[in-house]
Amino acid sequence: MHRPIKAIDLTASLAADESQRRILAAQRRLVHLRLTTAGLLEPQRVGPGLLVLFEGFDAAGKGGAIRRLTGALDPRHVRVVPIGIPTDEEQRHHFLWRFWPHLPGRGEMTVFDRSWYGRLLVERVEKSIDLPTVRRSAEEIVEFERSLVNDGVTIVKLWLHISDDEQLKRFNERASDPLKRWKLNPDDWRNRSLRPAYLEALDDALEWTDHAHAHWDVIAAENKHFARVAVLETIIARWTRDLERRGLHIPAPRGDDYLH
Repeated sequence: MHRPIKAIDLTASLAADESQRRILAAQRRLVHLRLTTAGLLEPQRVGPGLLVLFEGFDAAGKGGAIRRLTGALDPRHVRVVPIGIPTDEEQRHHFLWRFWPHLPGRGEMTVFDRSWYGRLLVERVEKSIDLPTVRRSAEEIVEFERSLVNDGVTIVKLWLHISDDEQLKRFNERASDPLKRWKLNPDDWRNRSLRPAYLEALDDALEWTDHAHAHWDVIAAENKHFARVAVLETIIARWTRDLERRGLHIPAPRGDDYLH
C-alpha cells in the first residue's frame, strides 16, 4: 500500500555539479539500453517496448525531466506524446481508445507527458464522472496495463511531487519570465485552488493502480537537480529489472558508472 502523498519527504536535494555528472552518466546508460532493445547492439535481439508515463502537478518539472531523458537519444528511437483534454471524437469512445495509436511496439520507446491517469485525477476532480465510474476506470486501467505488460511492454510510471509553496514560487517565476509565460494559463491558477481535491484523488489513484506489473514511483521534485537524476536512475533501474525478468541480460558498458 502506498504511503499517503502528504507523507512524501520533499527535502532531498543534490548539488548542480553532482546532478550534471549523474545525468550525463545516466544518459550514456539510457543510450546503451535503447540501442540494445532496438536490436542494434549485441545480442541483436529486439526487446520489449518501453512506455514511460509522466504525471505531476503543474510546474513539477515534467518537461525538464523529459528533456534529460530524451536528450541523448536519437530522435528516431523515441517518441514523446503530450496528452491534453480529449477531443469531441475521443469522448465518444472508451476513455482508453485515444491512447492505442501511441503505444510502443516491440523495440520501440514512447514517453507520455500526462496519460490516462487524467481519468482518475482531472475528470474526478472536475466531477465529469462520478465516483463509481472513477473506481471502475481504475480497475480497467490496471487490466489495460497488465495486458500491455503481458504483450511485451515495460511500463514505468512516475509522479513528480512538489509542495504547494514550491508550485506557487515556480508559477510566479514563469509569470515574470517572457520566455516562460506561455506555460502559464488561467486554468493552472484555478487548479491550484483545487489541490486538496487532487491530493485525495491522487492518493486513491496510487493505491488502486500500484501493482507489480506497473509500479508507481513518486519522485520528490522540490529540488530540480535531485528530481532529474532520480527520474533517469529510476527509469534505468525499472527498465533493466524488467528486461532481466524477461530473460534479456543487459551488461553494463565498459567504464559505465551511472550509479556511482
